[in-house]
Amino acid sequence: MSFVVPALATGAVTAAGCVWYVPALVDLRAGADRPLSRRTGAAACLSGWGTGGVIAVLLLVADVLWVPAVAAVAGASVTLGLRLRAGAQRRREGREIARHWAMLPAVPPGHRHGSGAYRYVFAVLVGSGLGVAVAAALYLMSAGSGRGAGRPAAVLVPAAVVGLFLTLALTLARAVRRRPRAESRPLAR
Repeated sequence: MSFVVPALATGAVTAAGCVWYVPALVDLRAGADRPLSRRTGAAACLSGWGTGGVIAVLLLVADVLWVPAVAAVAGASVTLGLRLRAGAQRRREGREIARHWAMLPAVPPGHRHGSGAYRYVFAVLVGSGLGVAVAAALYLMSAGSGRGAGRPAAVLVPAAVVGLFLTLALTLARAVRRRPRAESRPLAR
């Protein structure tokens, strides 16, 4: 007895499953760049879709239906076993990640960025530099430097002013940020 139609249907479904088994193949090829649970899950995905391909071929060549059925049961068993193992590994990895995060010292949210004063220093200086640059450009343009030989000065002077204020803002903001805060110093015992 020929099972051509079920074989073609199974083959078409297996071919359409490439949206699942191609990324799984990429995960396996990545090796140690992916977590073990993800690689095991990818192996489960590939074994499941590979089982579909094997069933399609067996439906074409087998005369009895029990041969593809045995292959389907075997493939489903391997896929289920790998999937359960991937779930256990994912839970284990989650516990390990939680343990590592718990070992990190608790730091108040504002500690890393200080008081935030460096942000204000930076913003005020950059804003002032832009204002001075606009004023210089307007003065140079109204004084007649915008024509002929004075045109480079009308462009370069405001750019130099912005560069100077930006350098000053970066320098002062770093100085404010590096200054130790009283509450961040360790207490003497």
